[in-house]
Amino acid sequence: MSKGGSWFDRMLAASLPMVPKPIVRRVASRYVAGDSLADAVARARELIARGARVTMDVLGEEIKDVREGEATRDSYLELLDTIRRENLDGNISIKLTAFGLKLDPEVTYGRVRDVVQRARELDNFVRIDMEDSPVTSATIGIFRRLREEGFDNVGIVLQAYLRRTLADVEGMADIRAHYRLCKGIYVEPEKIAYKGYEEINANFLAVLERMFELGSYVGIATHDHAVVAGAEEIIRRRGLDRDAYEFQMLLGVDEALGQRLLADGHRLRVYVPFGSQWYAYCMRRLKENPKIGRYVLQGMFKG
Repeated sequence: MSKGGSWFDRMLAASLPMVPKPIVRRVASRYVAGDSLADAVARARELIARGARVTMDVLGEEIKDVREGEATRDSYLELLDTIRRENLDGNISIKLTAFGLKLDPEVTYGRVRDVVQRARELDNFVRIDMEDSPVTSATIGIFRRLREEGFDNVGIVLQAYLRRTLADVEGMADIRAHYRLCKGIYVEPEKIAYKGYEEINANFLAVLERMFELGSYVGIATHDHAVVAGAEEIIRRRGLDRDAYEFQMLLGVDEALGQRLLADGHRLRVYVPFGSQWYAYCMRRLKENPKIGRYVLQGMFKG
Protein backbone atom coordinates (compact mmCIF):
# COMPACT_ATOMS: atom_id res chain seq x y z
CA MET A 1 0.00 0.00 0.00
CA SER A 2 0.98 3.65 0.12
CA LYS A 3 3.58 5.04 2.49
CA GLY A 4 1.11 7.78 3.30
CA GLY A 5 1.65 10.27 0.49
CA SER A 6 2.67 13.91 0.63
CA TRP A 7 1.21 16.58 2.90
CA PHE A 8 -0.82 17.76 -0.11
CA ASP A 9 -2.32 14.29 -0.58
CA ARG A 10 -3.23 14.14 3.11
CA MET A 11 -4.78 17.60 2.97
CA LEU A 12 -6.93 16.54 0.03
CA ALA A 13 -8.02 13.41 1.89
CA ALA A 14 -9.00 15.46 4.93
CA SER A 15 -11.06 17.85 2.81
CA LEU A 16 -12.84 15.17 0.77
CA PRO A 17 -16.01 15.11 2.94
CA MET A 18 -16.67 18.65 1.67
CA VAL A 19 -16.59 17.54 -1.98
CA PRO A 20 -20.05 16.96 -3.54
CA LYS A 21 -20.97 13.27 -3.55
CA PRO A 22 -21.56 13.10 -7.33
CA ILE A 23 -17.91 13.98 -7.89
CA VAL A 24 -16.74 11.41 -5.34
CA ARG A 25 -19.00 8.88 -7.03
CA ARG A 26 -17.34 9.52 -10.39
CA VAL A 27 -14.00 8.58 -8.87
CA ALA A 28 -15.51 5.75 -6.81
CA SER A 29 -16.65 3.97 -9.96
CA ARG A 30 -13.10 2.74 -10.41
CA TYR A 31 -12.95 1.18 -6.93
CA VAL A 32 -16.57 0.10 -6.37
CA ALA A 33 -18.40 -2.19 -8.79
CA GLY A 34 -21.70 -0.32 -8.41
CA ASP A 35 -24.85 -0.15 -6.32
CA SER A 36 -26.41 -3.41 -7.42
CA LEU A 37 -25.60 -7.09 -7.48
CA ALA A 38 -25.96 -7.01 -11.26
CA ASP A 39 -23.23 -4.34 -11.39
CA ALA A 40 -20.96 -6.54 -9.29
CA VAL A 41 -21.56 -9.60 -11.48
CA ALA A 42 -20.68 -7.63 -14.61
CA ARG A 43 -17.45 -6.32 -13.06
CA ALA A 44 -16.55 -9.79 -11.78
CA ARG A 45 -16.97 -11.24 -15.27
CA GLU A 46 -14.54 -8.68 -16.68
CA LEU A 47 -11.89 -9.60 -14.10
CA ILE A 48 -12.37 -13.33 -14.53
CA ALA A 49 -11.99 -12.92 -18.30
CA ARG A 50 -8.55 -11.42 -17.61
CA GLY A 51 -7.52 -14.46 -15.57
CA ALA A 52 -8.27 -13.27 -12.04
CA ARG A 53 -10.55 -14.68 -9.38
CA VAL A 54 -12.83 -12.48 -7.28
CA THR A 55 -13.94 -11.94 -3.71
CA MET A 56 -17.30 -10.18 -3.57
CA ASP A 57 -18.41 -7.99 -0.68
CA VAL A 58 -21.68 -6.25 0.11
CA LEU A 59 -20.52 -2.90 1.51
CA GLY A 60 -21.56 -2.06 5.06
CA GLU A 61 -20.43 -2.39 8.66
CA GLU A 62 -21.26 -1.55 12.29
CA ILE A 63 -25.05 -1.55 12.29
CA LYS A 64 -26.93 0.41 14.97
CA ASP A 65 -29.89 -1.96 15.43
CA VAL A 66 -29.26 -5.68 15.80
CA ARG A 67 -32.25 -6.42 13.55
CA GLU A 68 -30.41 -4.85 10.60
CA GLY A 69 -28.05 -7.83 10.61
CA GLU A 70 -30.81 -10.00 9.15
CA ALA A 71 -30.69 -7.99 5.95
CA THR A 72 -26.90 -8.39 5.84
CA ARG A 73 -27.23 -12.15 6.16
CA ASP A 74 -29.92 -12.31 3.48
CA SER A 75 -27.83 -10.18 1.10
CA TYR A 76 -24.95 -12.63 1.39
CA LEU A 77 -27.19 -15.64 0.94
CA GLU A 78 -28.45 -14.06 -2.28
CA LEU A 79 -24.88 -13.29 -3.33
CA LEU A 80 -23.79 -16.90 -2.81
CA ASP A 81 -26.73 -18.16 -4.85
CA THR A 82 -25.88 -15.68 -7.61
CA ILE A 83 -22.22 -16.73 -7.73
CA ARG A 84 -23.37 -20.32 -8.25
CA ARG A 85 -26.05 -19.45 -10.79
CA GLU A 86 -23.72 -17.22 -12.82
CA ASN A 87 -20.86 -19.74 -12.54
CA LEU A 88 -18.39 -17.14 -11.25
CA ASP A 89 -14.91 -18.05 -9.99
CA GLY A 90 -15.43 -16.17 -6.75
CA ASN A 91 -16.12 -16.29 -3.04
CA ILE A 92 -17.36 -13.77 -0.46
CA SER A 93 -15.92 -11.58 2.27
CA ILE A 94 -17.93 -10.43 5.30
CA LYS A 95 -17.54 -7.91 8.14
CA LEU A 96 -18.94 -9.16 11.43
CA THR A 97 -20.06 -5.74 12.69
CA ALA A 98 -22.51 -5.67 9.77
CA PHE A 99 -24.07 -8.83 11.24
CA GLY A 100 -24.31 -7.28 14.75
CA LEU A 101 -21.03 -8.24 16.45
CA LYS A 102 -20.91 -5.18 18.71
CA LEU A 103 -24.57 -5.57 19.68
CA ASP A 104 -25.13 -9.30 20.19
CA PRO A 105 -22.25 -11.72 19.49
CA GLU A 106 -24.42 -14.82 19.85
CA VAL A 107 -27.02 -13.59 17.35
CA THR A 108 -24.14 -12.62 15.08
CA TYR A 109 -22.69 -16.10 15.26
CA GLY A 110 -26.01 -17.64 14.23
CA ARG A 111 -26.30 -15.34 11.22
CA VAL A 112 -22.72 -15.91 10.12
CA ARG A 113 -23.16 -19.64 10.57
CA ASP A 114 -26.17 -19.50 8.22
CA VAL A 115 -23.97 -17.90 5.55
CA VAL A 116 -21.07 -20.31 6.04
CA GLN A 117 -23.47 -23.26 5.97
CA ARG A 118 -25.01 -22.07 2.71
CA ALA A 119 -21.53 -21.53 1.25
CA ARG A 120 -20.58 -25.09 2.15
CA GLU A 121 -23.72 -26.41 0.46
CA LEU A 122 -22.67 -24.51 -2.68
CA ASP A 123 -19.01 -25.57 -2.44
CA ASN A 124 -17.99 -21.97 -1.77
CA PHE A 125 -15.85 -20.12 0.76
CA VAL A 126 -16.37 -17.29 3.26
CA ARG A 127 -13.62 -14.90 4.33
CA ILE A 128 -14.16 -13.13 7.67
CA ASP A 129 -12.68 -9.66 7.34
CA MET A 130 -10.77 -8.02 10.19
CA GLU A 131 -11.94 -4.67 11.48
CA ASP A 132 -10.52 -2.33 14.12
CA SER A 133 -8.78 -3.53 17.28
CA PRO A 134 -11.80 -3.49 19.68
CA VAL A 135 -13.24 -6.48 17.79
CA THR A 136 -10.05 -8.39 16.91
CA SER A 137 -10.38 -11.01 19.64
CA ALA A 138 -14.13 -11.42 19.12
CA THR A 139 -13.62 -11.89 15.37
CA ILE A 140 -10.98 -14.55 15.92
CA GLY A 141 -13.29 -16.18 18.47
CA ILE A 142 -16.13 -16.54 15.98
CA PHE A 143 -13.77 -17.84 13.32
CA ARG A 144 -12.33 -20.44 15.68
CA ARG A 145 -15.80 -21.50 16.82
CA LEU A 146 -16.86 -22.08 13.20
CA ARG A 147 -13.75 -24.14 12.52
CA GLU A 148 -14.25 -26.18 15.67
CA GLU A 149 -17.82 -26.86 14.58
CA GLY A 150 -16.42 -28.44 11.44
CA PHE A 151 -16.62 -25.66 8.87
CA ASP A 152 -13.43 -25.79 6.82
CA ASN A 153 -14.76 -23.40 4.16
CA VAL A 154 -14.09 -20.30 6.24
CA GLY A 155 -10.97 -18.15 6.55
CA ILE A 156 -9.90 -15.03 8.38
CA VAL A 157 -8.00 -11.81 7.75
CA LEU A 158 -5.07 -10.74 9.91
CA GLN A 159 -3.38 -7.33 9.86
CA ALA A 160 0.40 -7.11 9.78
CA TYR A 161 0.60 -3.74 11.47
CA LEU A 162 -0.83 -5.10 14.74
CA ARG A 163 1.83 -6.18 17.21
CA ARG A 164 -0.28 -9.16 18.30
CA THR A 165 -0.59 -10.74 14.83
CA LEU A 166 2.31 -13.18 15.02
CA ALA A 167 0.99 -14.43 18.37
CA ASP A 168 -2.47 -14.81 16.83
CA VAL A 169 -0.99 -16.98 14.09
CA GLU A 170 0.67 -19.16 16.73
CA GLY A 171 -2.64 -19.36 18.58
CA MET A 172 -4.36 -20.76 15.50
CA ALA A 173 -1.60 -23.19 14.55
CA ASP A 174 -3.73 -26.14 15.67
CA ILE A 175 -6.48 -25.45 13.12
CA ARG A 176 -4.21 -24.67 10.15
CA ALA A 177 -6.14 -21.51 9.40
CA HIS A 178 -6.77 -20.15 5.91
CA TYR A 179 -5.60 -16.52 5.89
CA ARG A 180 -5.72 -13.26 4.07
CA LEU A 181 -2.77 -11.17 5.27
CA CYS A 182 -2.92 -7.40 4.76
CA LYS A 183 -1.19 -4.40 6.30
CA GLY A 184 -4.28 -2.90 7.93
CA ILE A 185 -5.89 0.52 7.45
CA TYR A 186 -7.54 1.42 10.74
CA VAL A 187 -5.97 4.14 12.87
CA GLU A 188 -4.59 2.34 15.95
CA PRO A 189 -2.39 3.54 18.85
CA GLU A 190 1.33 2.86 18.68
CA LYS A 191 1.04 0.71 21.79
CA ILE A 192 -0.69 -2.00 19.77
CA ALA A 193 0.34 -1.21 16.18
CA TYR A 194 3.55 -0.68 14.28
CA LYS A 195 3.67 2.76 12.66
CA GLY A 196 6.83 2.82 10.54
CA TYR A 197 6.69 1.77 6.89
CA GLU A 198 9.73 -0.49 7.15
CA GLU A 199 8.67 -2.17 10.39
CA ILE A 200 5.18 -2.88 9.07
CA ASN A 201 6.66 -4.44 5.94
CA ALA A 202 9.13 -6.47 7.99
CA ASN A 203 6.35 -7.81 10.21
CA PHE A 204 4.20 -8.58 7.17
CA LEU A 205 6.91 -10.81 5.72
CA ALA A 206 7.73 -12.41 9.09
CA VAL A 207 4.06 -13.28 9.62
CA LEU A 208 3.77 -14.57 6.05
CA GLU A 209 6.80 -16.82 6.56
CA ARG A 210 5.30 -18.26 9.74
CA MET A 211 1.94 -18.89 8.08
CA PHE A 212 3.66 -20.87 5.36
CA GLU A 213 5.71 -22.79 7.95
CA LEU A 214 2.45 -23.87 9.57
CA GLY A 215 1.07 -25.12 6.26
CA SER A 216 -1.57 -22.43 5.79
CA TYR A 217 -2.95 -21.21 2.51
CA VAL A 218 -2.40 -17.44 2.38
CA GLY A 219 -3.96 -14.65 0.38
CA ILE A 220 -1.15 -12.08 0.17
CA ALA A 221 -3.13 -8.85 0.08
CA THR A 222 -0.97 -5.86 -0.86
CA HIS A 223 -0.22 -3.35 -3.58
CA ASP A 224 3.17 -2.48 -2.11
CA HIS A 225 5.79 -3.53 -4.65
CA ALA A 226 8.40 -4.04 -1.92
CA VAL A 227 6.13 -6.46 -0.05
CA VAL A 228 5.23 -8.27 -3.27
CA ALA A 229 8.94 -8.71 -4.03
CA GLY A 230 9.58 -9.98 -0.51
CA ALA A 231 6.69 -12.41 -0.75
CA GLU A 232 7.91 -13.70 -4.12
CA GLU A 233 11.34 -14.30 -2.60
CA ILE A 234 9.79 -16.33 0.25
CA ILE A 235 7.74 -18.30 -2.29
CA ARG A 236 10.85 -19.07 -4.38
CA ARG A 237 12.99 -19.97 -1.38
CA ARG A 238 10.37 -22.31 0.03
CA GLY A 239 9.64 -23.85 -3.38
CA LEU A 240 5.89 -23.33 -2.96
CA ASP A 241 3.47 -24.58 -5.57
CA ARG A 242 1.13 -22.04 -7.17
CA ASP A 243 -1.82 -23.62 -5.35
CA ALA A 244 -0.34 -22.86 -1.91
CA TYR A 245 -1.08 -19.12 -2.00
CA GLU A 246 -2.55 -16.29 -4.00
CA PHE A 247 -2.04 -12.55 -4.32
CA GLN A 248 -5.00 -10.31 -3.59
CA MET A 249 -5.68 -6.74 -4.67
CA LEU A 250 -8.43 -4.13 -4.42
CA LEU A 251 -10.59 -3.34 -7.43
CA GLY A 252 -9.12 -0.51 -9.49
CA VAL A 253 -5.79 -0.26 -7.65
CA ASP A 254 -2.45 -0.84 -9.48
CA GLU A 255 -3.94 -2.98 -12.20
CA ALA A 256 -0.55 -3.15 -13.95
CA LEU A 257 0.89 -4.99 -10.95
CA GLY A 258 -2.03 -7.40 -11.01
CA GLN A 259 -1.48 -8.18 -14.68
CA ARG A 260 2.23 -8.71 -14.06
CA LEU A 261 1.47 -11.20 -11.27
CA LEU A 262 -0.88 -13.11 -13.55
CA ALA A 263 1.66 -13.09 -16.38
CA ASP A 264 4.24 -14.56 -14.01
CA GLY A 265 1.92 -17.46 -13.24
CA HIS A 266 0.63 -16.41 -9.80
CA ARG A 267 -2.98 -16.70 -8.75
CA LEU A 268 -4.64 -13.30 -8.33
CA ARG A 269 -7.89 -12.53 -6.56
CA VAL A 270 -9.50 -9.09 -6.83
CA TYR A 271 -11.78 -7.68 -4.13
CA VAL A 272 -15.07 -6.52 -5.71
CA PRO A 273 -17.15 -4.37 -3.33
CA PHE A 274 -20.62 -3.16 -4.23
CA GLY A 275 -23.73 -1.72 -2.63
CA SER A 276 -25.40 1.47 -1.50
CA GLN A 277 -22.78 2.19 1.18
CA TRP A 278 -20.04 3.01 -1.35
CA TYR A 279 -19.35 6.46 0.13
CA ALA A 280 -18.19 5.19 3.54
CA TYR A 281 -16.00 2.62 1.78
CA CYS A 282 -14.31 5.36 -0.24
CA MET A 283 -13.58 7.36 2.90
CA ARG A 284 -11.77 4.36 4.36
CA ARG A 285 -9.78 3.88 1.16
CA LEU A 286 -8.58 7.46 1.45
CA LYS A 287 -7.14 6.76 4.89
CA GLU A 288 -5.12 3.99 3.27
CA ASN A 289 -4.10 5.87 0.13
CA PRO A 290 -4.44 9.66 0.32
CA LYS A 291 -3.25 9.98 -3.29
CA ILE A 292 -6.78 9.04 -4.36
CA GLY A 293 -7.72 12.58 -3.30
CA ARG A 294 -5.88 13.85 -6.37
CA TYR A 295 -8.26 11.90 -8.60
CA VAL A 296 -11.22 13.51 -6.83
CA LEU A 297 -9.72 16.96 -7.36
CA GLN A 298 -9.23 16.18 -11.05
CA GLY A 299 -12.82 14.96 -11.23
CA MET A 300 -14.06 18.38 -10.13
CA PHE A 301 -12.76 19.88 -13.37
CA LYS A 302 -13.98 17.24 -15.79
CA GLY A 303 -17.25 17.37 -17.63
